[in-house]
Amino acid sequence: MNQMAAFDASQSLTSGGVALESGIDELGVLEDASAELGDTGALRARMARDGYLFLPGLLDRLQVLDARAEITCRLHAAGVLEAGTNPMEALTESSALSHSLDRNARTALTLHNAALSTLLYDGPMMAFFDRFLGESTRHYDYTWLRAVPPGLGTPCHADVVYMGRAERERLFTAWTPLGDIDLQQGGLMVLEQSCHSPELEKSYHALDVDAHCTNGPDQRDAWEKGSNGWLGTDPVTIRQRLGGRWLTTAFTAGDVLIFSIFTIHASLDNRSNRFRLSADSRYQPASKLADARWIGANPPGHGPNAKRGLIC
Repeated sequence: MNQMAAFDASQSLTSGGVALESGIDELGVLEDASAELGDTGALRARMARDGYLFLPGLLDRLQVLDARAEITCRLHAAGVLEAGTNPMEALTESSALSHSLDRNARTALTLHNAALSTLLYDGPMMAFFDRFLGESTRHYDYTWLRAVPPGLGTPCHADVVYMGRAERERLFTAWTPLGDIDLQQGGLMVLEQSCHSPELEKSYHALDVDAHCTNGPDQRDAWEKGSNGWLGTDPVTIRQRLGGRWLTTAFTAGDVLIFSIFTIHASLDNRSNRFRLSADSRYQPASKLADARWIGANPPGHGPNAKRGLIC
C-alpha cells in the first residue's frame, strides 16, 4: 500500500546522511489526492493550499515498467549493473568504485526512448495536465532522468531557481517513480507549506543559478561558485527554520507526485543495493513563454550557454 498510518521511528529515515526527526509534528505521509481526480477545481485548490498533489496510480503500471525496462537495458549495456542478475532489478555492480552517472550519461538514457516519452508526454499524464491547466499543455523538452545509486539523496531545493526565467506560477514538476520505490530506496519528500514561505519568496525564490552580476568584481554564477542552487544540505535545520513537516511515503509504479516549482523538496537516502530510477518532467500552459534553457531539440540547460548577466 502507498499510504502508511505512521512512520516507525526505528526506520530511521535519512536524507543527506541526516536522520529525520520522527515526531508527528516533524514527519508525515503524503496525502492521496486521487479521489479528487474528477474535480479539477478541488485539485487546483489543493495545489494552491499544499503545493503538491500525490496521485497514486495515475499512470498505467505496465507502461511505467516498459520505460523501466528500456532504461535498465541501457544501464546493463553500460556495465553498471550486477552481472548475472535481472536488469529490471537494477542491482548495482558491486566491484565498481563509483556508480554515479554524470548529466550526459543520464540524458543519454532519455534519448530515442519511445517508452519513456510516451509515458511522460502522452496519454494519462498529458490528459491530466490539459484538464488541470484548463488549456493545452506544453512540456519542457528536456527530461531529467534520475538513476540514483546507493548513497546520499538529493539536497533540499526548489525548482524555481533552475527554471524561473519565464512562466513561474503555473509551471509544475511531475516526479515519476520508474518502478516500486520503498523507504529503503528512498523516494522524494516535500516540505509542507514551504511554497508559501515569505522568507523564501524574498530571497531564495528570486535566485537564478545561471545568472551573475555584471556590475561587481565577482561575475561567477551559482554553479561556478559551487552552490548548485541548494537551499541547504541539512533537512532537519531547514524544517526547523521554515516550519511544517517533511512528507513522504513508499511509491509504486504508476504513482506521480506533482508539485509547484516553489515547493521545497529533497529525497531520502538510497540505502538499498540498487539504482533508484525516476524521472522529473515539467508542464505549463502552452500559451505561456517557457524557459529557453529547457526547450528545443538540444536544450542548452545549465552552463556557459545559459549564463545571463544582471545588474545587482
